[in-house]
Order: sequence, then structure tokens, then C-alpha cells
Amino acid sequence: MLVTGNEILPAARAAKRAIGGFNVGNYETLLAVLRAAEAEQQPVLIQLYSRLVADGHGEPLAAAARAIAEKMTAPVAIHLDHGASLEQVKRAIDAGFTSVMLDASQLPFAENVALVRQAVALARAAGVSIESEIGHVPMGGSAMAVSQLDETIRFYEETGVDSLAVSIGTAHGFYKAEPKIDVELARRIGEAIPIPLVLHGGSGTPPEKIRAVIGCGIAKVNIATEFQFDYQQKLRARLEEAGEKFIAVDLLEAPVVESSTQFIRREIRFLAGL
Repeated sequence: MLVTGNEILPAARAAKRAIGGFNVGNYETLLAVLRAAEAEQQPVLIQLYSRLVADGHGEPLAAAARAIAEKMTAPVAIHLDHGASLEQVKRAIDAGFTSVMLDASQLPFAENVALVRQAVALARAAGVSIESEIGHVPMGGSAMAVSQLDETIRFYEETGVDSLAVSIGTAHGFYKAEPKIDVELARRIGEAIPIPLVLHGGSGTPPEKIRAVIGCGIAKVNIATEFQFDYQQKLRARLEEAGEKFIAVDLLEAPVVESSTQFIRREIRFLAGL
């Protein structure tokens, strides 16, 4: 069942549970997430990196996601992760994404608001949901900017986004030291803002901290690095097992997809509190 984020995230927040936003990069990782969602009968967001939209790989992956999701009973949203420009947002909408993100969090506040308001107008016109970010969850060496309560409230009020990623101590990628998650800040933001909040940098974050912030209004948790590294390791082991023997690639990858499906099933159950 193909849905927007607005059809699944508000209910998750109200129930104090979260939905996984799982980043996929090829057909096999896509298949693992969709099979896991259907097996658990729980909603998911299929997330595609903005670079996949930029280099042309996003559209065919989104088409495959739509084709499979339309035959499923579990709800599936197809989401542009960290859209870098209005042009990428437009391209994702045209490609059939049901949810988009414009991340202008590294810009000054006023510029961030101005761009996101334009993206919100595009999303509303197309009937898709939209996420953005205030503060900055670091990636690729960028500096963390923790979300400030007053600024976060203003951003929500001035943009009208459907969901909001907040910076409370997480980071993208693997951690070199245990992250310091500000649960109290998450609580204060959640009390002030009624929309679903989003946690970027879910990989490697202590489970007890994730559970705590879900109780504060976090309704979507992004998981990319941990999932894709797990897939990489399983594929490596499968290739080593095959050695010099020829195995058709679909048969070669079948057990890897099955193992990755089980990984996602565990994540879905944890986030939903099952």
C-alpha cells in the first residue's frame, strides 16, 4: 500500500512508537525492507539518498518501490532523504516519491525558512508529505548544530512542514565515541511542537536512548549506515563462500536479501515497541 508520511507518522507519534526510515541503494536492499514490512505488517519509509536522484539512479529505484508497494498490504512511503535543492524536490515528486525532504539546515535561519516554505508549497500542490531539518545533524565532517528550542518552534510555525528532523546529539555514520543524546531537549521540543519529530543518525545510537526520545515525540528514526554495512558484510561472506564458482547473481544474492530482511524485521519491531 503506497502512502505519504502524513498517513503513518502522526499516528505513530500519538501511539509513542516510531517508524523506520531505511535508506536503500540498490534493488536488493529495497527488497529486504519491503519484505520485512510485509512480514511484520508494519509501515516503513523507503529512503533514497539525494545523490541517487541527482545521478539518475533514484527514479528507477522509486519505480520499483512503487510497483512492489502497490501490491502490498503494509503501508510504504517513498521518501527523498536530505534533498539538497528545490530542483531535487521537484524531480523526486515527478518520479513518484510520496514524501520529500529539503535539508537547508546549514544555511542561516532566514534562508532555511525561505527555501523550505517553497518546498512545502511544492509538496502541498503534489499531495506529498514534507520533512525538513532545524539545527544540523552532522555528516561527512560537518559540524553539529544542536536544535535550539525557540528557533525550532519558530521554524515549525513559519514553514508548516509535516515532520521535522531535530539535532539532539546524534550524527550520521558510525560513532567514534558514544553519542550524548539530549533527551530533555527532545522532551521540550516534543511538548512545544505537535508534528512528528525525526531522528537522523539512528545507526549505533544506544537503544535505550532511542526508546526514550520516541516517548518525546520522535516518530521516525532513520537507519542507513548500520543496515547497509550489515548488507555489505553479508554480501562479502557470500562472495567468499562462492569463491571461483559461478552463481547467477540473483541466486548469489538471495540469501543475503533474506538475511537483510531479518535485520530490518528486528529494527521494525524495536521501533514499534513490539
